[in-house]
Amino acid sequence: MASISERLFRIAPYLKNGRRALALAGLGALVGAATEPMIPALLQPLLDKGFTSRDLPLWSIPLALVLLFAIRGLAGFVAQYGLAAAAQNGVLQLREEMFERLLRANPDLYTGSSASQLTNTLVYEVQQGTTQLISALLTLLKDALTLVALLSYLLWLNWQLTLFVALLFPALAFVMRTLGRRLHRLTVSVQGATDELAYVVEENVLAWRIVRLHDAAAAQGARFLERAQALRRLFLKSVVAGATLSPLTQLLTAFALSAVIAVALWQARGGGASVGSFVAFVTAMLLLVQPIKHLSDVMAPITRGLAAVERSVDLVENNPFEQGGTHAAERATGEIELRSVSLRYRSDAEPALADVSVHIRPGETVALVGPSGAGKTTLVNLLPRFIEPTAGEIRLDGQPLRAWEMRALRRQFALVSQDVVLFNDSIAANVALGDDRQAQLDEARVNAALRSANLLDFVLTLPQGTLTNIGHNGSQLSGGQRQRLAIARALYKDAPVLILDEATSALDAESERAVQDALVQLMKGRTTLVIAHRLSTIEHADRVLVLDAGRLVEQGSHAELIARGGLYARLHAMQFRS
Repeated sequence: MASISERLFRIAPYLKNGRRALALAGLGALVGAATEPMIPALLQPLLDKGFTSRDLPLWSIPLALVLLFAIRGLAGFVAQYGLAAAAQNGVLQLREEMFERLLRANPDLYTGSSASQLTNTLVYEVQQGTTQLISALLTLLKDALTLVALLSYLLWLNWQLTLFVALLFPALAFVMRTLGRRLHRLTVSVQGATDELAYVVEENVLAWRIVRLHDAAAAQGARFLERAQALRRLFLKSVVAGATLSPLTQLLTAFALSAVIAVALWQARGGGASVGSFVAFVTAMLLLVQPIKHLSDVMAPITRGLAAVERSVDLVENNPFEQGGTHAAERATGEIELRSVSLRYRSDAEPALADVSVHIRPGETVALVGPSGAGKTTLVNLLPRFIEPTAGEIRLDGQPLRAWEMRALRRQFALVSQDVVLFNDSIAANVALGDDRQAQLDEARVNAALRSANLLDFVLTLPQGTLTNIGHNGSQLSGGQRQRLAIARALYKDAPVLILDEATSALDAESERAVQDALVQLMKGRTTLVIAHRLSTIEHADRVLVLDAGRLVEQGSHAELIARGGLYARLHAMQFRS
């Protein structure tokens, strides 16, 4: 396991925006630490001269105390403000880099992580971890400086007695190192258990209808309790490891101080020290207890803060950006070619696609048909490179997909899926999603897209029209309205390749006819891939590709496939008999 210093060095570049503020906090800590020995230093002249001599002005010690505590207060304020600024600057930079990674990372990130885990890392852990870490580091700096200042003063007063203090540090370092390693392991385990618990909550929030419909509340409650109890056990172990540091450190400190006070009293009785110097020495020794205690306690927050921040750094460093090529045509003609394309989601699984070869001409409307699990959605997800084939090659306009610059490639596709995703924003913003001119939306173009999707009449009845907010994932809309809004988004994008994955599945018969008419106009001059289980909706496609168990088993026009009497004809007959 890497040392604390190595781990701090790793995360330092991500906190560079907080360096000035942290330096300000360090300066405040330095000034505050420098004032610590001045408290016992004032006691020596007060006791030696203040009560036995008239040489010491009456106002000098009180005035010095007021000035001392004023300086300490100002230094504490500067340190606290610098700490807050450094923490928030660091959080902002890390969050910005993490969210950029989420937006452009390889899609494998989303298959290997749950939404709750990513959300927890980006929103909560980075905030708590950075604040906790910087606060602990400032405490470490402040109390280490205080310790140095007090030890320097003690050496100046009585170097022989100060040697007793040096015996404390090797034992203290051993205790902190041993318990610190265990605390780190437990902190990582707590993070994993927290993710598992959050995932159970996320699943039940998203699937609350199914849970209630199947009366699965008791089973899900038991599942939640199992994860919660595991987290509780790990958290208590972590608390035990962290809490053990403080009493062990204080016990070691008590042994050292007891020995020092005994020797100091022996020296004082032998006439080797004045009352003032003895009280000053003992006071300074007692003042050592607090920074030593803080230094023993600081290991736990440093370990927890580092573990949380390192997780954020791992998200950035271990998830590379998507890699594209340099070809960046503004608008493709829409020619698509698959050459012996195969795909397995796992090496030990059956292929989702097996040796599929097909050439789609520009402007052609191609329907993808087959039983559930045949590979239809997998095939269309390959085109914008949401997934990568394990064998074969896909070309767009004669260029391999890997040769296309990623953003330029995805500009060529518009997608309407049966799983509609909408944002908690206005209708207009959802229609014009991704338009760089959103500050000056083309209202006429938005309205035209809504009209073609048979949604404009409804939108115009709303108090704010196209500026109406639709709520979380379009919760203020019906299922059919959400589907039509997704279609309007595809119409607005006006891409040369259109992918329709059950695009009219949620529409009533009247709305479907209106949208189908609009889609017929939209398909003209565009390459269109249509996935449909209702075969009546794709009878006018130029060509039908029939997939079964990941293989292309038939292709041809609707009439040709019906006449052939194969799988397509059987599927068609089954639907019309029902």
